[in-house]
Amino acid sequence: MIPAPFDYVRPGSLAEACQELAADEDAKVIAGGQSLLPLLRLRLAYPTKLVDVARLPELSGVHDRGDHVFIGAMTTHDEVMRSDVVASGCPLVALATAMVADPAVRHRGTFGGALAHADPAGDLPAVVLALDGVLVARSAQGEREIPAADFFVDYLESALEQGEVLAGVKIPKLGDGWGFHYEKFHRTAQAWAVVGVAAAVRRSNGTVQEARIGLTNMGATPLRARAVETALQGVELGDGLRQACEEAAAGTSPPADLHAQPDYRRHLARVLTHRAVRTAAGTP
Repeated sequence: MIPAPFDYVRPGSLAEACQELAADEDAKVIAGGQSLLPLLRLRLAYPTKLVDVARLPELSGVHDRGDHVFIGAMTTHDEVMRSDVVASGCPLVALATAMVADPAVRHRGTFGGALAHADPAGDLPAVVLALDGVLVARSAQGEREIPAADFFVDYLESALEQGEVLAGVKIPKLGDGWGFHYEKFHRTAQAWAVVGVAAAVRRSNGTVQEARIGLTNMGATPLRARAVETALQGVELGDGLRQACEEAAAGTSPPADLHAQPDYRRHLARVLTHRAVRTAAGTP
């Protein structure tokens, strides 16, 4: 299908991009285009203007900033998954990014674009949520930091305001003693996750000291599995993990579609959480 008519601009700076967005409330940012272009073709989105930020160098790159890793919004998935800084500072991000779609999409799609799109079926929102990431937005008025817990507002809706561009993401380094894993079930390699689980587990003396669990496609937004995080505290590595992970679907409202019904998604959340936690904790 042919998209509805729209204007197209390619600003020369981030400041100019913010001005273009502020001037038109129906304008949208386009980066890699892997999420927006299908919506345009299906006429599920009707922007009056596309503001192309794909070639703004100030939005790209991965930087080690001591206590956190900063990932520019325009950094491609392929660049993220191949970054030594990401692999050492926030390995869960590298693991999950390697599972995004296929190589063609990973070479074109961007880290920030996947987050700004705010699709609960996307792999990266749940990961950034589990790691307590902070998203940095820029506008003509300056810079604003938004905790991941406040960023995902509703289905395909983020906390970005009119005139704001997602500039990058701060991912805290968790330090020693943590293990990580991303587990998902999807029907084909290119498909969205039916359910996905991002797990970060801190273990000591044979027990789980702390766990952070993010859920993909278990509600209108990515979710933190707070009940299972609480249930896992102090649990001995081994058979006790399975019982604690039965809390994974507590408080969720998974969608129903052609691929899965809510009860099946709840079952998957429990199974995949157990697998992710067990792997992150280093338990065979």
